[in-house]
Amino acid sequence: MKEVLPKFNSTFSIDCVLFGFDEGELKILLIERNEEPFKDWWALPGNIVGEDESLDQSASRILHELTGLGDVYMEQYYTFGDVNRHPQGRVVSIAYYALLRLGGDKALKPLSNYAKQAHWINVNNLPKLAFDHQQIFDKGLEKIKRRIKHQPIAFELLPEKFTLTQLQNVYEIILSKKLDKRNFRKKMLSFGVLKDLEEKQKGVSFRAATLYKFDKRKYAKLFGKEISF
Repeated sequence: MKEVLPKFNSTFSIDCVLFGFDEGELKILLIERNEEPFKDWWALPGNIVGEDESLDQSASRILHELTGLGDVYMEQYYTFGDVNRHPQGRVVSIAYYALLRLGGDKALKPLSNYAKQAHWINVNNLPKLAFDHQQIFDKGLEKIKRRIKHQPIAFELLPEKFTLTQLQNVYEIILSKKLDKRNFRKKMLSFGVLKDLEEKQKGVSFRAATLYKFDKRKYAKLFGKEISF
């Protein structure tokens, strides 16, 4: 007779860390929880992995249900498995992250009663977060701080057409330091992956700056995956 093995009782969850850049601010997507534990607290969009879902499928479903956002490409970046991170038992969380162009308010509408609302919140003004979500957020921020030095992730946060000032602003906010304007522009232009559109900003009260576009094909041809920005 075949031995009946005991079932494991650990649970897996997904937490989504979505960064957005809008009006000179780096923002994170949070939900207001509508269920215990931590009811009425702000938290990262997250929930339990479905029994018949892959991790990627769960991540997409959870993000859609709690924020209304769909078709967002996310990548795994860390696993959080401290024994007491959830009051109801052992929950291991796989964290995903993404960077989005916001371009103003992006429609957010939770489709599940699990979340009261979803909002983009400035990373410098975060409320106290549920569970260990502050730690998950901090780890995600560390991730993009490292990546922005070697990969062109800054362009994922900017509109398709941008100024060098806007580009520098993204780097300064993510890296939390001021960069020399002249050196930054000289270095960025020297890579040869920014296309001068011969267009100027419109509808601004100050002197209109030149608009540029990131040339993905040229970047891939010249540098492949990494370059020291």
